Amino acid sequence: MTRRAFPMGHKDGSVHLATVSGVASTKPELIRWFDEKVPAVDIVTTKSFQVRPNPGNREPVICETSEGNFGNSVGLRNPGMEVALPPIEALREKGLRVWLNVSVSADNPEDFTTLVRAFDAVADSIELNFSCPHAKAGFGASIGKDIDVASDYVKSICRAYPDRKSLLFIKLTPNVDNIGEIAKAVIDSGADGITAINTVGPELHTDPVSGKPILQNALGGRGGKSGEWVYGRAIEAIREIRQAVGNDIPIIGMGGVSDGRQCAEMVSAGADAVGIGSALAHVGQQNWTAYFDAVKAEAKAFLGGKETELKSRAMLSKGSTMQYRLFTVTETRLHSEDTLLLTLDGSMKDFQAGEFVFLWLPGTGEKPFSVAKADPLMFIIKKRGAFTQAVFDLKVGDTILLRGPYGARTETPKARKAVIVAGGTGEAVAMPLAQELARQKVPMSFLVGTSVEGNRGILAAELGEFGNYICVSDHGRPGRILDEIIPEVGRLTKDGTPLEDLAFYLIGPEIFMKIAGRKLENIGVSPDRILLSMERNTMCGVGLCGECSCGGRLACQWGTFMGLDFLEKENVL
Repeated sequence: MTRRAFPMGHKDGSVHLATVSGVASTKPELIRWFDEKVPAVDIVTTKSFQVRPNPGNREPVICETSEGNFGNSVGLRNPGMEVALPPIEALREKGLRVWLNVSVSADNPEDFTTLVRAFDAVADSIELNFSCPHAKAGFGASIGKDIDVASDYVKSICRAYPDRKSLLFIKLTPNVDNIGEIAKAVIDSGADGITAINTVGPELHTDPVSGKPILQNALGGRGGKSGEWVYGRAIEAIREIRQAVGNDIPIIGMGGVSDGRQCAEMVSAGADAVGIGSALAHVGQQNWTAYFDAVKAEAKAFLGGKETELKSRAMLSKGSTMQYRLFTVTETRLHSEDTLLLTLDGSMKDFQAGEFVFLWLPGTGEKPFSVAKADPLMFIIKKRGAFTQAVFDLKVGDTILLRGPYGARTETPKARKAVIVAGGTGEAVAMPLAQELARQKVPMSFLVGTSVEGNRGILAAELGEFGNYICVSDHGRPGRILDEIIPEVGRLTKDGTPLEDLAFYLIGPEIFMKIAGRKLENIGVSPDRILLSMERNTMCGVGLCGECSCGGRLACQWGTFMGLDFLEKENVL
């Protein structure tokens, strides 16, 4: 890889935009998405990788206690160097327009050196995380807050690996009184550039509804502050750093930037590139391209001395995107020993197929669920771990908190008939879909698999009101319901209904949906008539963590149902 020159924006007033570590561009497919879909972004930053995998903290790991003001405690969750590197190598082999800034984290110079060696061939710059305020002892801010420790780390890395091709950036914590001195010290020790700021804090983030700490970690719920409430500190820090390091050192500035005016102010303070992170929670991935375009255009205008309309600010949604509501348990009913029907004292009558919500038990955790019934509010809970066990233990009169919905309404293909194929608890997703298809007056049939011998489907009576309902027990062979797909298609087309007038909705584990999709394609069903419920893990619901990415699309933004044609094109299945 030919070494490129870093774009020095502060010298000529040009505007370079970047993503920030741990936000949005957290997976290889999202790096590619920014590279191809967002031309206004010039620098893409990965999440912080470590030598070994790190599961991070349990959810909740992100919160928004007031509009635009976030708390975070992801805990450096990452798959480890050996898993992270090959997909990035593949990205580099295909070619990247953007400057790739690879973030890495460690608690000793030796591991940092190992990471720098590993990513040197694929990165334009490597960003050392000396700044995370909620990492374990020895990581992040515990390095960056001490000028001698930070300097010694940089010297050790540069001495151990003198043949480095990529630029070495140091990401600094704002939680010091001498950030300029620390910046100059790491530059004098061999670093090439500075990234600042990481989040402010940590501090306790309390939910205004329950009065409980939100974040789940070993720090008693304390986490970093990001978003608009750190903007002032970010500008102050960038100004101090620029004054300390001079005009020839590249700086990637960030911290609470939400519009073009703030971007211009950060460039004026000394940043060569400006990172945007938390603001994306208020935009929606479908509009990220237009949003970044607007920020860049506005910033250029302000830097040129022209006033301009803040279209980027107008794109931001109002209110908190992560506000919790308190509900009381009105009924708990076991369908089987590991499946619970949980009913709450409220409704979500506007809930749509393709959406989901988070349930939260303070001190235990939170997880995403589909709403099985909107009125009264009912969920199907499968026992899988500590959180769902705690839900199983709830009694009538106990309380639980909910936020959402997230996702988007499913765009259903025009069809004369529909087939919904669901495995187990997939019936929770099938219910709002059936209600939507009923509103469209589309006749439907249901093929439901269950692992419980002799048990009917969980919502057999309710779904049976919408159309023909077939439930098949696995009898020790998971997915036996898949054997019924082709016979059901034959029944539906027997009256002369063309195959191209059918629509199919698949709900269940990805391998289950993949097999069902292949069966349908093999008999001539077009993949754009087959929608799959891609219920990937998600930790935030607002587009920041990137965990629910499918082919670069975030399910929390686009909705959980995605066409097989799209998923095949993006090599998801």
